[in-house]
Amino acid sequence: MLQWLWWLIILAIAALLGLLIWWLLYGRGREEEVRVAQPEAPVADDLTRIEGIGPKISSLLQAAAITTFARLAAADASRLEQILSEADLAGLADPATWPEQARLAAAGEWDALETLQDELKGGRQV
Repeated sequence: MLQWLWWLIILAIAALLGLLIWWLLYGRGREEEVRVAQPEAPVADDLTRIEGIGPKISSLLQAAAITTFARLAAADASRLEQILSEADLAGLADPATWPEQARLAAAGEWDALETLQDELKGGRQV
C-alpha cells in the first residue's frame, strides 16, 4: 500500500513538472504572439506646428493617415495638393514647403524650422 502512495506522489510531481514545462514552452510564447500581433500605433504629432497647416487641414491629413511629422515629410507635395483639392480647399494653402518643414520637425531641428518659418507667409515662400 505504501508503495502505491509513493507512485501517486511521483506521478503528481511529474504532472506538475509537465504543466510547468508546457507553460514555459507554449504559454509564454502565446503572450509574445499577442504582443507582436497588435503593434502600437504611432503617436500623432501636432501638425499645426507646420506653417500653413491649421486645425482643419490637420484633421484632413490625419484622415489620410498622415499623422506624424515623419509621414508628412515623406508625403509628395502633389499628394498633399490632391488631399486639399478633394476637400475643396485647394486655394486655401500651398503644401509645397510642408514636407521640408515636417522633415525638420521630425528630426527635432526646431531652430532651423523656426528660421525657415520666418521666411514663409502662410506656408508659402515669399
